[in-house]
Amino acid sequence: MAISSAMLPLGTAAPPFSLRDVVSGKTYSLDSFAEKTAILVMFICRHCPYVVHIEQELARLGRDYRDTNLGIIAISSNDPVGYPDDAPPKLKEMAQRLGFTFPFCHDETQEVAKAYRAACTPDFYLFDRDRRLVYRGQLDDSRPANNKPVTGRDLRAAIHAVFDDRLVDTNQQPSIGCSIKWKLGHAPPYA
Repeated sequence: MAISSAMLPLGTAAPPFSLRDVVSGKTYSLDSFAEKTAILVMFICRHCPYVVHIEQELARLGRDYRDTNLGIIAISSNDPVGYPDDAPPKLKEMAQRLGFTFPFCHDETQEVAKAYRAACTPDFYLFDRDRRLVYRGQLDDSRPANNKPVTGRDLRAAIHAVFDDRLVDTNQQPSIGCSIKWKLGHAPPYA
């Protein structure tokens, strides 16, 4: 069953994290992106049909913004015991298959997902230079089987507004996808 983003309030400070990239083994935190104008935090996974539907666009985002002032990190918070396709070795396979140019980290404790109020995969959070939330919501209005093209339009418009020092449109649509697969007894009250 599909659910929507919890829509963390705009202006929220980026919650800290320290997570290991499943490909390189390197640990990433907000400080890893200190020199970037903006940071995009994406909660994704391997098995969700909503993520599979947009995975090529996720890879394209990484390529398109690799040499810019946008830092990008993907995080999977799903329980790998209940969902083995979302275990770190499988996430590594996904990142390598798609040629991700950004770190893809596993949130073993699920504390990072809770801090961001991540509810679904995919869930997107864009923070400005001051690490304040300026965009949360959908990539675009394409969904599996709705026959709309995957363009990344909504998220890309927000990124370009930040780069151009313009206000990001606050009329933002929630992302829709599979729920975060919480460990037994770990689901937050908003899930």
